[in-house]
Amino acid sequence: MAFTNEQIERYSRHIILKEVGAKGQKKLLNAKVLIIGAGGLGAPTAMYLAAAGIGTIGIADADEVDLSNLQRQIIHQTKDVGKPKVESARETMEAMNPDVNVITYHEFITSENIMDIIKDYDFVIDGTDNFPAKFLINDACVMAKKPFSHAGIIRFKGQLMTYVPGQGPCYRCVFKEPPPKDAVPTCKQAGVIGAMGGVIGSLQAMEAVKYILGVGDLLTGYLLTFDAIKMEFRKVKLPADTHNCAVCGDHPTITELIDYEQAECDGVGL
Repeated sequence: MAFTNEQIERYSRHIILKEVGAKGQKKLLNAKVLIIGAGGLGAPTAMYLAAAGIGTIGIADADEVDLSNLQRQIIHQTKDVGKPKVESARETMEAMNPDVNVITYHEFITSENIMDIIKDYDFVIDGTDNFPAKFLINDACVMAKKPFSHAGIIRFKGQLMTYVPGQGPCYRCVFKEPPPKDAVPTCKQAGVIGAMGGVIGSLQAMEAVKYILGVGDLLTGYLLTFDAIKMEFRKVKLPADTHNCAVCGDHPTITELIDYEQAECDGVGL
């Protein structure tokens, strides 16, 4: 494919990077990334991926925009209150970059539909806010051999890790199963500082871009945590539990997807 003059100008700051160049920008334009969750994490991730020129971006979310979302979910505006989040997100991304093809899924992600939704994407972003969804995304991506970025935020803290098939531990290697109901406060109860979504969501976008380009070190085998109060990042080595993990281990005991009981806006085990 040949770049138009407008594309050369739009992506000029990418093209001059030796790690990207024209070849790398074409990879981005040909890539397909799915974002599950159009909230605090999915919003900045979606905007940076659209700006970067990811050719196809899927975005899945069953909710409508609420006034309380706007403190952190920067892809939505006050005029969007009451509108499906996926439609608000699509409008923002398309206005930002007409090169991007946005596919929306205004539905809950469940064991019934997730495999069919993720199958055509190169990379998956977990931007959800509850443990059941995170375990479902992990298990589906492991079974489908799809790389994905996990993240979570609560209060002034955030965390993320990246799973690449055959290269490191999955989410379930680290967090064996969802905590008991009501064991962890929701962000409605505990709160979350708005900019935390921007910090961690931007890092998820970076992981997706690096994976597509094939450059740099991904957070495979590591959990990156951020404490905004202390302004401190920590990168913790995570050994793969290849013998005992119930989904990615040598002898998996979880061979079918599980829909755990949903609880809105859980914390993330920080």
